[in-house]
Amino acid sequence: MTAIKVPPLGESIVEATVSRWLKKEGDAVAAGETLVELETDKITVEVPALAAGVLAKRARNEGDVVKVDELLGELTEGAAAAASAPAAAPAASAAPPPAPAAASTAAAAPNAPSATQPAAPTPAEVRASPAAQRVAAEAGVSLAGVTGTGRGGVVSKPDVVEHLAAGTAPAPVAAPARAATPAPPAPPRPPAPAGERETREKMTTRRKRIAENLLLSQSSTATLTTFNEIDMSAVSALRERMKEKIEKEHGVKLSFMPFFVKAATMALKSFPIVNSQIDGDSIIYKHYVNMGIAVASEAGLVVPNIKDADRKGMLDVSRDIVALAKKAREGKLTMEDLTGGTFTITNGGVFGSLVSTPIINFPQVGILGLHKTQDRPIAVNGQVVIRPMMYVALSYDHRVIDGQQAVLFLVRVKELMEDPAAMLID
Repeated sequence: MTAIKVPPLGESIVEATVSRWLKKEGDAVAAGETLVELETDKITVEVPALAAGVLAKRARNEGDVVKVDELLGELTEGAAAAASAPAAAPAASAAPPPAPAAASTAAAAPNAPSATQPAAPTPAEVRASPAAQRVAAEAGVSLAGVTGTGRGGVVSKPDVVEHLAAGTAPAPVAAPARAATPAPPAPPRPPAPAGERETREKMTTRRKRIAENLLLSQSSTATLTTFNEIDMSAVSALRERMKEKIEKEHGVKLSFMPFFVKAATMALKSFPIVNSQIDGDSIIYKHYVNMGIAVASEAGLVVPNIKDADRKGMLDVSRDIVALAKKAREGKLTMEDLTGGTFTITNGGVFGSLVSTPIINFPQVGILGLHKTQDRPIAVNGQVVIRPMMYVALSYDHRVIDGQQAVLFLVRVKELMEDPAAMLID
């Protein structure tokens, strides 16, 4: 009997929530196949089978909070073949009778493959997680054409998502399986119990930790927010002029975020206190910028960071942003992606936010909030003109950053964004 234990979860992470069991007790598993998923406050951890066998016991249930090295279940090694043998014998003996049915099906579907042609692997023959099977079924994609990146070649949900994003044509599903008997209609969803107006759902480990960190930030910092507005005309014109060429020559879609990252890193050089951190009665100045970019994912808000953003050009920053956003959506972020940030940018404008006061990503001391670009009338050289304007906000820890420094930092960001050519001279 082999014990299945909670693996090391990463720096400073000591507990997780059992998110989902992918195997039931008595199921045969292959070496490297994922047994259970654990959700931490930062990432989702897959726990694989260390050897082939049968899942003998699940010691913890979904929703349970577990700690590192705690027992999750038990695996009986070498029992996989014995468990699958009884199922194989009836299948072999039952093979001849279905022949007439297969022939009649072929007659009904003339385009079906002949019996002499090798059948394409079906989803049942491909080792895949339940989430991957569900996504593939919804998209009408055969798992046979999806390359698995899990241990032992297991196909995971991110593998299917990446397969769909690549635009690969779905492999055709064998016609006989569809033509034999029509699938019964899905049963109607049962109505909610009469009089029930509220439901209760337990917080996940990640949501609880997000809540704790936000409260910690609010209670541990003297937060103040200063605002300004940016005329986006110049940077919009530059982006519009360059985006097609950049995408064609470098394969990068140029968004506004790399411009803000560049402007923020340059402003941080002018005002290094905004890129600092408080440690007891000391101030730690960071002479590098690991720029955190807040990303909304299905599991909640995450803040992966671009390492050494101050040393990278705009194209490299663009590539990093796209890569991190993709990993966040697919649940592939690592602890390295999520730790070590020195300053954060959050963009509520993509959801339509016009003004907000972002909460500092503790223990950092500053966060830049971006918002929706909106045409507004402003005064230019004594005349009223319509310009694409964006409100920006800097929330900062007033214990270490004075109001003057915060305002001048935001003014510097504004100046650089309204004169983007100045960013190229640095």
